[in-house]
Amino acid sequence: MKSLAIRAFFAVFACASLYCISSSNARADDWGCQVILCLSNPGGPTQYAECVPPIQKLWSELAKGHSFPTCSGVGFQASRPGYQPYYCEAGYTLTTRFGVGGREASCVSSARQQVPSSQCYSHDDSGDASARWVRSAGRFQCEAYVTKRPIVRPQANYVDVTIDGVGSQRVWF
Repeated sequence: MKSLAIRAFFAVFACASLYCISSSNARADDWGCQVILCLSNPGGPTQYAECVPPIQKLWSELAKGHSFPTCSGVGFQASRPGYQPYYCEAGYTLTTRFGVGGREASCVSSARQQVPSSQCYSHDDSGDASARWVRSAGRFQCEAYVTKRPIVRPQANYVDVTIDGVGSQRVWF
């Protein structure tokens, strides 16, 4: 079933690309269709030379605050552009907390992890309030939710592209 959906997905792209790019008459929605096709390329939006001009125009238009282009009649939809500058590695959740400089993003472990025992002895401002002694394999060990700095995305803007009957994909730019 999954392979059928994937084949249908690529069939829609092949038909849409021929429809949008091969027409000699210029239409208002050509650019939007080209953008969606180029952004959905697993090799990157500018892997093919034909995609460079529409993608450069997209970056320019979005930088000016214009909306994402549309592609009507082909079964594509795109969300408004979003912005997520940070992410966390697996096993961590992105949170916002108030620090010395105001609001700051951080990654907090989803499960307690073993930490130095000194963290279980101190619960003042320098210690970790989540640290506690836990019995594991007949021994006590200090465990706490670990906090790390988030990873900065190289491309923080995104658009969710939905293809009717196939699914959706988040495209980062």
